[in-house]
Amino acid sequence: MSILDSIRGPDDVKKIKKDQLDDLANEIRGTLISVIGRNGGHLASNLGVVELTIALHRVFDSPKDKIIFDVSHQTYVHKLLTGRNGPKFSQIRLSGGYSGFSAPEESESDAFVAGHAGTALSVALGFAHVRDKAGIGDRNNHIIAVLGDASMSCGMTLEALNNLPATAKRLIVIVNDNEFSIGSNVGAIPLYLNKILRSKFYGSITASIKKILGSGKVGKSIIRNVRTLQRAIKSVFLPTSYFEYYGLRYFGPIDGHNIAQLEEILEFCKRCDRPILVHVKTIKGRGCVDAVSSPERFHGVEPAANIDGTQRQCEKKIVSYGEILGMELTKLARKDKRIIGVVAAMAYGTGLFHMRENLPGQYVDVGIAEEYAVTFCAALAKAGMRPVCAIYSTFLQRAFDQVIHDVCLQNLPIIFCLDRAGVSPRDGATHHGMFDISYLRLIPNSIILQPRSGQEFVDALHSAFAWQRPVFIRYQRFCRVERDTSSIEFSKFLELGSGEELVAGKKICLLALGNMVEVAEEVAKHLRIAGVDPGIVSAIFAKPIDGGMLEKLGKNYEIIATLEDNVLAGGFGSAVLEFYDSIPVRPRVLRFGWPDKFVRHGSSVDILRSENGLSAGEIADKITGMFFVKT
Repeated sequence: MSILDSIRGPDDVKKIKKDQLDDLANEIRGTLISVIGRNGGHLASNLGVVELTIALHRVFDSPKDKIIFDVSHQTYVHKLLTGRNGPKFSQIRLSGGYSGFSAPEESESDAFVAGHAGTALSVALGFAHVRDKAGIGDRNNHIIAVLGDASMSCGMTLEALNNLPATAKRLIVIVNDNEFSIGSNVGAIPLYLNKILRSKFYGSITASIKKILGSGKVGKSIIRNVRTLQRAIKSVFLPTSYFEYYGLRYFGPIDGHNIAQLEEILEFCKRCDRPILVHVKTIKGRGCVDAVSSPERFHGVEPAANIDGTQRQCEKKIVSYGEILGMELTKLARKDKRIIGVVAAMAYGTGLFHMRENLPGQYVDVGIAEEYAVTFCAALAKAGMRPVCAIYSTFLQRAFDQVIHDVCLQNLPIIFCLDRAGVSPRDGATHHGMFDISYLRLIPNSIILQPRSGQEFVDALHSAFAWQRPVFIRYQRFCRVERDTSSIEFSKFLELGSGEELVAGKKICLLALGNMVEVAEEVAKHLRIAGVDPGIVSAIFAKPIDGGMLEKLGKNYEIIATLEDNVLAGGFGSAVLEFYDSIPVRPRVLRFGWPDKFVRHGSSVDILRSENGLSAGEIADKITGMFFVKT
C-alpha cells in the first residue's frame, strides 16, 4: 500500500513518519498529474501547495480547526488528505466525481464554498466572530485562511483586513506567494511581498549565522534555537510594517516546500495570542517541468491534454472565442490607438495575451479586481478611449454595481466580452455563466447579444464599436470553425437589435440565441420526424430584441419556442414574453433555458443539458407532448 493510500482522513496525516513526508509529497504530485492530465483541471496551483497542505493537516485538526481556502481551486491536495482519495477523486470534475472546488457537502473539512478570489479572509473573520463574540462552538479551535498573494490585492481581502480585530486569537492567515494568480501578478501588494523576498537583510541573516557558527551539529542546533530571535530581528528591519498596521504579526518568508520548517512555524503560530500572517514562498507547478516553465498556460489544463499542452487531435476544428477575440482586437487596436484591452488577471483565458505580447501599451491587467476593472474602463471611455473589457461571465457578477452606476448610467461606450457564458461544465456552480442576460437586461442603455459562430462574433465586435453604448457580447468557450481562425475576416455590420430567419416553417418557430441555434437545428430534426416542420430564427440580440421580427413571427406561427443558454428567470425568453404582452398578437410561448437552481458540475455540456431536460430530444418531446400540432 502506498503512503497516500494509507490516509483515510486528516488524522492519518499526523501518523506519517517524518522521513516519509517527501515520498508522500511525490505520490500526491504523481496522482495530481495523472488525474488532472486525464480529466483537466487546475494543475499548476495544486502542484505548488502540496507541502503546505501536508503541513497544515499535520499541525491543525480538521474539521475542528477550519482551513479556509481562497478561490479553492488549489484544494485537490486537501481533498486527498481528508478521506477523498478514491474513485470519486479519480473522477474529479466529472459527472459523479468530486467538485474541483471546496464543497461542504463532500466533507466537513471543507468549511465554505469558494470559486472566486478574495473571500477567504472575510469568511475567516465571520467564523472568528461567531467563535469569540457569540460564544458558539469550540473557543479553542483555530481558523486558518489560505490566500494566494494575488488575493491580497483583491478588494474583498483589503476590506476584510480593515475589519480585522487585533484581539482575535487563533486566527492565522497564510499568504501563498508564488508570484502568480493565473498570469503574473500585478499591483502594489505583490510588489511589496516581492520586496520582502528580495531584501538584502533577509537574505543575509541566515547566511551570516551559518558562517559564524559553522555547519557542524552544534552550529545547526544553535541555528534552530535562535530562529525565534531571527524572526524578531527581521520584524524590525524588514519592510513588514504594512501587515502590522492591520494587527497581523508577520512571519516569513518561509520556504513553502520545506515541510519541517512549515510545521515548526505553524506550531509556533498556534501559541500566539494575536492574529498571525505567515508569508510562504512556493513555486507554482512544482514537480512538473512544463507547469513550472509556463504556470499561466498550465494553471488549468484541458481534459485529455498532453502534459506538454498539445490538444487532442479531434479538436482541430474547435477553437476558443477568446483566441478569435485576441487576434481580432489586436488587428483593430493597431489601427485605432484609442482601443485599450483590459483584463482582470485572465490574459490567457480571455485571449488578450495577444495584445499583451503585440501591443503592451494598449493592454492593461488590473489583477483580481473586477470592480476596479469596470470603473477603470468607465474613466477610459469618459476620457475618449475605446476600452474593451474581457472578463468571464461569472466574474462580471462581482461588478454589478459598477456596471449600473459607473457605466450604463452614463451610457459609456465600453465593450464587455463575456467569456464562458452559459455552463462551464467541469468547473460547476461557482463558474457557470448562466445569469448575465438576466442581470444585465434590467439595466437601461445595455446592449446584449450572443453570436452563433466565430464569423458572427467578429462582425459583432466590429459593430459594437459603432454603437457608442455599453455592449455586452456573451459567448461560450469554444466554437467550431471550418477554416483557419486567422482567415476569419469582418464581413458586415450587424443591425442593432435585428435577428435572422434561417429556416422558414409552419406552426412552430424555434427562436434561439447564440450557441442554442445549433441545438435548435437538432430539435428541428426530431420535430420533422414527428411530422412537424418548424422554422428556425437566430435572435442574435437579447436586448434590444427585434420587435418587428417578433410581431411577424407572432402572425405566422402558433407556437414560439425560445432557446437560451441562461437561466429562465428574467432571461431572453422572458423578454419575448414581455414583448408579446405589449401587443395584440399573442402566440403561445414556450421557454427553454436553465432552471431556477444552481447546476452542479458535470463531464460535458451535453450531460448537464440532459440532466436538466435541455437536450434536443427532450426539448422536442416537450413541444410535441404538450401540444398536438397538425401537419
